[in-house]
Order: sequence, then structure tokens, then C-alpha cells
Amino acid sequence: MGKLYGALFVLSLIWGTSFLFIKILLENLAPSAVVFGRCLFGAAALALIIFFQKREFLVKGAPWRKLLLVGFLNNALPWYFISVSETQISSSLASVINASTPIWTLIIGTVLFSARLKGRQWIGILIGFAGIIILSDIRPGDFVSGNLFGIGFMSAAAACYGAGAHLTKKYLVDLPIIHISFYTLLAATMISFVAMLATAPDSLPQLVQSENLLPLLGLGSFGSGIAYLFYFYLVKEGSAELASLVTYIVPGTALIWGAVLLDESIHLSMIFGLLVIFSGVYISTGKKTGKKGKPAAA
Repeated sequence: MGKLYGALFVLSLIWGTSFLFIKILLENLAPSAVVFGRCLFGAAALALIIFFQKREFLVKGAPWRKLLLVGFLNNALPWYFISVSETQISSSLASVINASTPIWTLIIGTVLFSARLKGRQWIGILIGFAGIIILSDIRPGDFVSGNLFGIGFMSAAAACYGAGAHLTKKYLVDLPIIHISFYTLLAATMISFVAMLATAPDSLPQLVQSENLLPLLGLGSFGSGIAYLFYFYLVKEGSAELASLVTYIVPGTALIWGAVLLDESIHLSMIFGLLVIFSGVYISTGKKTGKKGKPAAA
């Protein structure tokens, strides 16, 4: 579990800046263009890694249809939903709603994938979500007063992540992690390119403008390419439920980045919220993961 917890924390550090990068890019790009740029830069980063590691790009007998399905459900579709939602709601509210991913993962696993769950798993998830509310200082009234359109799209993105993680665990566990990451992002790149041409064709030249390159590098190459190596490692070696817990830690690492890079203050309530989140993660993952190829009953 030590390596899995380490990967979980590193992934949360990388993804701690994602909502900020999306918000910045939406100032100049349409949501579909943000998704295409994110997928393109991510796939390019993984292609370079495969090239320098002298791996084969083509996997003989690879489940291409399943890779396409996971690329659609785990990348292209939720990233489009997130981008659309952030045109309507704040990045902080988006990150809180995104933290419902573990709950969606448990529900989808129970209903569609016959995942075995225990009471402590549900308790840990709910404790962690309570910690998110404390950490972000989001009150119940904020959900009511917020744009329902944006909240709905963000919730749909969280549900897509849950479904994508379970599909990966069920169908792609025998593939190398680098190939799962690259080919699902490649599939998402093709899907999002068609979507961008259909909805915002004028955005293509804007992708190479200087003010967009740095955010795309952070969001795509690091936040999508390299980050997905850690994400699929968590899914493959741990479980879909474990990987989804990264969304609980991301708001905390976002606070860390804010303190380090923007000199933002950290209040006592934030520290308490982080402790609640970590306790929830520990409770829900305290038991060892299940056998390889099956979701763990933490």
C-alpha cells in the first residue's frame, strides 16, 4: 500500500493545478478546444516517453474498441463536461463536486460491475467528502445558489470517471500502464478533434498562441499525460475505488500550491479539513486491496 499511497499523493499534486489551468484556458478557448489541446499535449508527452524507452507503439491484439470506449468515458467526455461547467461555476465549487467521484465509483461498481463493498468503505467516503466541504468552506447554500447547469455537468463528469475506472479495471488490466495511458488519450484526442471541428473550428489556430501554450503544457503534458501513468497504476495495481480517492486530496494540494506559488494563507479550518479527508481515505482503504484484476473490497 505504501507505493499506492505515494502514487495517490503525487497524482493529487499534479492534478491540484488542473482546475486553475482549465479556467485560464477558457478565457481564450472554447470548451471543446480545451479538451482537444489537453488530450493532444497529453498523448504527445506519452508518445515521447514510449519513443525514448524504445517500446513498440502498436500492441498486437490490443482491445481497440475498449480502449476507444475508455478514452471516451474517462477522458474526452468528462473533460468536456468539466470545461463547460467551469464556464458557469467557480473552479473551487467544481473541485468540490468533482470530489463526488468516489461516491459515483462505488455506486456504479455496485450496480453495474458487482463490486463487493463494506460499510467502512462507505463511511470513509462520506467522511472524506465532509472534509472536502470543511476544507473548501463551501456551504450547502452554495450548491443551491450556484448555476444548476454547471453543477449538473460537473456531476456528470464525476460519474464518467467512475464508469471509466471500472471499465479500465475490467477490460484493460492486462495491458502495460504506458499503453493504457497513451492509447486512451490518443482515442480521446481523435474524438475531441472531431468535436472541436463541429463546435468551435476557429479555435484551432488559438491553440498555438503563446498565452495558451504554458497552460496546455501544464494541463495536457503533465496533468493528463504523465498524471495518467500514476492514475492507471492506481487502477491496475489497486482498484477503481482507490484511484477515485485522488479527487479528495486534490483540493488539499491545490491549497498547498496556492500557499507556495501565490503566497495564499492557510487557515486552521483548512488543516482540520485535510485531517478529516485523510482519515476518510485511510478508513476506506485501510484493508488490503483485493486480488489482481478485481476491485478491492477495502
